[in-house]
Amino acid sequence: MSQPVHQPAHRSAHRPALLAHDIIRTLGGRRVLDGVSLTASPGHRIGLIGENGVGKSTLLRVLAGVDAPDAGSVTRTDDLGFLHQEMPFAADSTIAAVLDDALREAREDLAELERLSEELARVPEDAPGHQELLDTYGRRLEQAQDRESWDADRRAALILDGLGLGALGHDRTLGSLSGGQRSRLALAALLVRRPSALLLDEPTNHLDDRAAAFLEEQLRELPGAVVAASHDRAFLDAVCTDLVDLDPAVDGPARYGGNYSAYLGEKRAERKRWERRHAEEQEELAELRHTAGVTAHRLAPDRGRRDNEKMGYSHRAGRAQHQISRRVRNATRRLEELERVQVAEPPRPLRFAGAALAAPTEEGTQPLISLRDVRVPGRLALDALEVSATDRLLVTGDNGAGKSTLLAVLAGRLAAEGEVRRRPHLTMGMLAQDTVFDRPDRTVRDTYELSLGPARAERVPLVSLGLMHADDLTKPVGRLSVGQRRRLALALLVARPPHLLLLDEPTNHLSPRLCDELEEALGTGPGAIVLASHDRWLRRRWQGREFRLEQGTRRREDTPTTSRSPS
Repeated sequence: MSQPVHQPAHRSAHRPALLAHDIIRTLGGRRVLDGVSLTASPGHRIGLIGENGVGKSTLLRVLAGVDAPDAGSVTRTDDLGFLHQEMPFAADSTIAAVLDDALREAREDLAELERLSEELARVPEDAPGHQELLDTYGRRLEQAQDRESWDADRRAALILDGLGLGALGHDRTLGSLSGGQRSRLALAALLVRRPSALLLDEPTNHLDDRAAAFLEEQLRELPGAVVAASHDRAFLDAVCTDLVDLDPAVDGPARYGGNYSAYLGEKRAERKRWERRHAEEQEELAELRHTAGVTAHRLAPDRGRRDNEKMGYSHRAGRAQHQISRRVRNATRRLEELERVQVAEPPRPLRFAGAALAAPTEEGTQPLISLRDVRVPGRLALDALEVSATDRLLVTGDNGAGKSTLLAVLAGRLAAEGEVRRRPHLTMGMLAQDTVFDRPDRTVRDTYELSLGPARAERVPLVSLGLMHADDLTKPVGRLSVGQRRRLALALLVARPPHLLLLDEPTNHLSPRLCDELEEALGTGPGAIVLASHDRWLRRRWQGREFRLEQGTRRREDTPTTSRSPS
């Protein structure tokens, strides 16, 4: 699984590695992790990638010791840090209490070094215990240097500011913070600690561009090991020294040296090698079956003997039969061996295959939608915006600038002051950040068919869109993961493309590969598309128009709109 990777130059040679060997973990009757091994050495930053449900979060929980594996073993560092979904503090705890806990190890380092220094000063160099005491001091000193314990208080202030929490009073309780602020505080506490191994699950969630860039810089400077599950392609590209792809592969989970850009090229080449090897083996198997089952009959001597051949016929016939028999035996042995060790057929990956995300309208000069002096008190203030019939518009802005609010106004889901004009007979569809289905007990297939109608669902089969696996069609939608629900909601939209498609953070909860393919579809085809996104990778590669919202009159955090799909 591991490939040689350059070892970063840190004071980390003596720091322990995080090791997992042959991990098996079964959840709900399904084997999520099947013999996964991982070595996270100091100075390496490993990204876990793959489709939703392949076991990224499960592996992190096993590595952290939160869950026990059904088989296999994990060797952990003593001061491992794990970014939990919820902080292990009561709601009435203060920010100051969280910081005190994060700084505890650094303060213990300094107090112990002071104690050891005083003891060394009292113990003569030729005393029996002096060398042992000196070794203890050296180990503690190295630990304090790796943790940068002398700089911990200053580092805490720097990290809080870098993650957008610097203005919060330290007497604020956790219960008074938003969910995003609590997540950032949990991340800040781990960075302050500087543990020798750090486990992160989607660490850039709730981070704006500035905070994400700050986090990336902090992680690159850590001397210990980092293992992070992430869909954030920009993060994977900026931070990772290795990537572990948990998607099905010919030899199991594969590890790639390098960042996300390096992974993309190698992954494509690996998939082609797997497909070529499987095709070649299937061709060989067909030939062997033919040889073993048919050739002997077809090659047996059956022509009549001429008079001048009668003397040598028996000898030649026996020799031919012997050759044929040997050929059949060899083919049979090879057939049995190849059937036993043949590589599995590459599973068909989810490949976004929506032919067109939006439907065409008459272009003309009239915009599809025009907004003038639009206001949503406390949430959005907009002087003017027009969306043309073939627009590709990316809405950007910091957290709280009103991106979700603007999309909800465009969709007609949120009333606004001012002028909002839409073309007659304009059809619109919106993918919101949160997706809720009215009937969670209905299966994916039934939800799709009832939403679209039988005729449309038959014309555009759900599996043809590349957003859902065939195995998931019989699942109740209430049992789908967040990413699967979003993919189903997107499928319902593109199966009947609207004139105007509105997408709020469309790459959230999608695998990196699906994000890449969705991006390609966004740039082509008829109709108009407006999307709001924090996705830095998407924004850097965006070829269409961009509209940036600045935080002005808006006074409170966006309330994400919720997409309720038909029952």
